Amino acid sequence: MTQTEDLAQFDPASFEHIPVLLNECLDGLNIDPAGTYLDGTAGGAGHSRQIALRLDGEKGGRLISLDQDPDAVQTARARLAGLPATVVQINFRYAGQALESLGIEKINGALLDLGVSSHQLDDAARGFSYRADAPLDMRMSQQGETAADLVNTASREEISRILRDYGEEPYAWQIAGHIVEARETAPIETTLQLADIVASAMPPAERRKNKNPSRRTFQALRIAVNHELDALEEGLDTIFDHLAPGGRLCVITFHSLEDRLVKNKFRRWSTACTCPPEFPVCVCGGKAKAKLITRKPIEADKQELEENRRSRSAHLRVLEKL
Repeated sequence: MTQTEDLAQFDPASFEHIPVLLNECLDGLNIDPAGTYLDGTAGGAGHSRQIALRLDGEKGGRLISLDQDPDAVQTARARLAGLPATVVQINFRYAGQALESLGIEKINGALLDLGVSSHQLDDAARGFSYRADAPLDMRMSQQGETAADLVNTASREEISRILRDYGEEPYAWQIAGHIVEARETAPIETTLQLADIVASAMPPAERRKNKNPSRRTFQALRIAVNHELDALEEGLDTIFDHLAPGGRLCVITFHSLEDRLVKNKFRRWSTACTCPPEFPVCVCGGKAKAKLITRKPIEADKQELEENRRSRSAHLRVLEKL
């Protein structure tokens, strides 16, 4: 079946999505009904729709909603129909390019909701989940190299580096060794095949823990296949460049690697002096480019945690450009 046929058969109504920290994001954006806003991760359009509902198209209010996943793009277009919103299929790392192609120089606010959507996790065929057997895919864009391509071709050293750097996996070297050994017998093609290999590399005590021993490996491979940290680094820069003074940037992260990157980027933008710490006085004459709206990340409250278990690891940081 071709990708075009796959897209034709996709039903946007099947894209389940509960927006995380919704009210906190809306408050953080401080929406001007006549402003221009960007949602860089449309997903199921949960955040996008609520932003668009608060905009007045007659006064120039407009939302640009991006996603690289064809399923998400179809869903967003269906759920934003009739609202002052434009949906573009593109990775948010190219947000500046998307905005400029629409004749937009500056935006009044932007939102990034990082990580995997509920739809991507729940649709076993996408290959993100270690709980159901499916082709080992993990591509958010549904194009390019798959996770199967990576584990069947990369060296033990490269696989180990990916698991260590992107999954913070303490047994990275052992798992990489088992992967290389297993693929010599037969290609690793499915999610459960990989999950079994990972488990076989773990000490018995680790396998007995409540959390699935494959979770860090799957996270690491997903990040590598989709170049997520590179995309985040580039995306934050281009979005910040396109923010108007007073514009807000809201970012929801779901694991420590993402959060650390966002935290450090926000800190640099909100720091005036960039002199080395050993300098007794400031000589750079630097000025802060932004101010932090959230000193500490906002987390889901008790009610949201009960209603949406995937909100438990969400952290929201908000910045305002000066």
